[in-house]
Amino acid sequence: MPNATADTARTATRNLILDYYDRLPAVIDRYVPDPAPVEQAGAFTPGFALPELDDGVREYFSVAGADLHHLGEYGDSRLMLLDLMRNPGTNTTKTLASLLIVARAVEYIRRTGNSVLIFSPTSANKGTALRDAVWRAISTGLAGREQLRIVTLAPKSCVDKLRSSPLSAEDDLRELNPVLVYDGAQPEDVKLLGKRFVEQHGAWLAERHGSRMWFSLELRNYVIADAARAFLEQDITPARAGQGRVHAHAVSSAFGLLGYSLGREVLEEQGIARAEDRAGYLLVQHLGTPDMVLSLHYGSHDRSAMPEYTVDTETGLYVQHASPHFPQVTFDPEEVLDPTFYTRAPVTSAEMNPLIETYGGAGIVVSLAECLRRYPVLRPWYAGTSRPLPGDFRTVREWSLVMATTGVLNALDRGLIKSGGEVVVHGSGFYTTADYMPLEREAMTVVRTVDDIVAALT
Repeated sequence: MPNATADTARTATRNLILDYYDRLPAVIDRYVPDPAPVEQAGAFTPGFALPELDDGVREYFSVAGADLHHLGEYGDSRLMLLDLMRNPGTNTTKTLASLLIVARAVEYIRRTGNSVLIFSPTSANKGTALRDAVWRAISTGLAGREQLRIVTLAPKSCVDKLRSSPLSAEDDLRELNPVLVYDGAQPEDVKLLGKRFVEQHGAWLAERHGSRMWFSLELRNYVIADAARAFLEQDITPARAGQGRVHAHAVSSAFGLLGYSLGREVLEEQGIARAEDRAGYLLVQHLGTPDMVLSLHYGSHDRSAMPEYTVDTETGLYVQHASPHFPQVTFDPEEVLDPTFYTRAPVTSAEMNPLIETYGGAGIVVSLAECLRRYPVLRPWYAGTSRPLPGDFRTVREWSLVMATTGVLNALDRGLIKSGGEVVVHGSGFYTTADYMPLEREAMTVVRTVDDIVAALT
């Protein structure tokens, strides 16, 4: 293992929305064929118009900060952190997209007088961030509590990651903004169940409550916000051909890296950046859903391509040495390191794979055992950041940051990415039990069918 040295001197801070607000129209023009609202029940969207920046809107967006740090050295490679976890209401990058999603709803409400109810399936973090953004919009006076509402649908496997907030602590807000918990067998089924409900009952809800129901779980709603990552990089430490830079990210569907790539496209079209300077990508996943790594390196999402594990009789751990893209050691070949990453066969592989084929990179799967082995090495690196790692790893509830960094070190050790260059770790999420109060049990409604959702909202 190469020597690891820490250096967490802060390089730069930006507000990824306010500092690049004037660039968002170009991003939307590049990615959205028709930015107008869609008023059809079951397919409603508020359009992509954003509110003008007044004092209230600036306060609302004030939590969209990001830092770029030098983390340190690993052998002859230089590691940096793009810290996207600074909002204490979420501690994840989902803040950025959620703020823009809710801001679009606010602008629609102001323009039309119609109220909006956002409906979103979530594995926890998207829902937490959307609820935080809705509360921020209400508390800053951008919308009334009857005008702007949200319903989230989360699998039961993620209940411990759900957070208490004013939307759940106050009786009237709890009723207006329910949290539904799906207790079916497959966590990812929340997406299909939620989509069916909105398509079948969007018109009913509009008639009953006078609200437009918006199913907000759509790729473009997230990619647009993440384009700002490329703007920050270009402002602070532009990528240059030959420097061997790689962007590493713990992913389920890689929305964040696709957003970064969109930002690069906009910069290149404007002549601010050059395509030949593009960095590569490292996708980091866990054994529960390694689908993007399978697609990238084995041509499909078929799990039969995963290596076989055998038990090491000395340690009792499962081991394999057939594939450098999978954990060499794990407590359980079927483990779910973090239920946040629950997407199987993501359609975004079709977009991400060509980017890696063109600009370089790789995919790697990590295990809890590997993360724990690296944990003492990572703690000095993150001690000076917004997300220091606690001494007791048992309190960790969001593993994205540790997964991504473990994946980087494993990829360097195994030659999956070249040493001697730069790696930008996208800090997309990290929190512990000390960072939040769990969602109150009385704020949860258990559902399994579309009819259950209808009953919960009646």
